[in-house]
Formats: sequence, structure tokens, C-alpha cells
Amino acid sequence: MICNIRPWRMEDAPDLAAALNNKKILDNLRDGLPFPYTTKDAEEFISFMLQADKDQTYAYAITVDDKAIGSIGVFRKDNIHSRTAEMGYYIAEEYWGKGIGTTAVKLTCETIFQNTDILRIFAEPFAYNIASCRVLEKAGFLCEGILRQNAVKNGKVLDMKMYSLIKSPVD
Repeated sequence: MICNIRPWRMEDAPDLAAALNNKKILDNLRDGLPFPYTTKDAEEFISFMLQADKDQTYAYAITVDDKAIGSIGVFRKDNIHSRTAEMGYYIAEEYWGKGIGTTAVKLTCETIFQNTDILRIFAEPFAYNIASCRVLEKAGFLCEGILRQNAVKNGKVLDMKMYSLIKSPVD
């Protein structure tokens, strides 16, 4: 099972909808995604990502055998943080625990660091999401600390962890 990343295609919409139509995944993402998640929702997301500013938003389908099984994005910050970007990702539940998330994070970071001026990529998983924290750690991210009572999700006040990966200096 070989994982890769690639730009989104409109024909990915049914696979994206199937992956995201899962409360276990949505409970670990930020608010704003509908449930149930439909093919129309997926088409709107893909269209938005394809039209996004290519210097600010780097959005990819996570694929296995060229089938979209998840999403990963890196979003550049602004002002004094313009060389910093936030990463978010998810994969379909049937692919959990197979190293795909770690591979996708590594591939995405390599792509961003090689093709942009971004110096720092960070992610903020919920502190209870041990699997996502492990993905980041296995991909080389360091935990910088706990953001106490940093979010409210499903009516619960939650801690988050701050992870980052810094671009290696060029020799």
C-alpha cells in the first residue's frame, strides 16, 4: 500500500465524501464541516482548494493507488508570520494505523520546504488525539507545549498540543 500526495481533482469528490462522512474524523477536526458530509460538500471543498491562492494554500489529496483517502493542507500565515504555515490532515478510518498519515505528513513537509520560502510548519491536534500526535512525532515534529483550554469542541473545553517542524538549514 503506497501512499502519495497530489493536487485535488473533481473526480475525487465521492471518495472524499466517503472518507469524511465519519463522526470519529469530524470530532477531531475544527468546526464548520457538515455531517453528514455529501459528495456536493466534497465538490465545493475541492473547487475552493483548486481556486485558492497558490502562494497561501497548499492542499493535497492523500492517495493510495491514486484513490483519495484523505486530505492534507498547509496554510501560510501572514504579517510577521508569513514564513510560517499551519498543517491540518485526516485520513479515512480504514487506513488508520498503517503509517499513511506519517508518510503523507513527511511528503507534504518535504514538498513545502523544497518549493516555498516557508521555514516553519506547525500543527495543533487536540491533546487527547494520541494517534495524531504520534503521526507528527514520527514525521519529525517536536511538541513545543500544551495550549491549555484552547478550544471548545462538541461542548467540551479541550487542551491542544503545539507541534512544529523547522526547515533544515541549507549547508
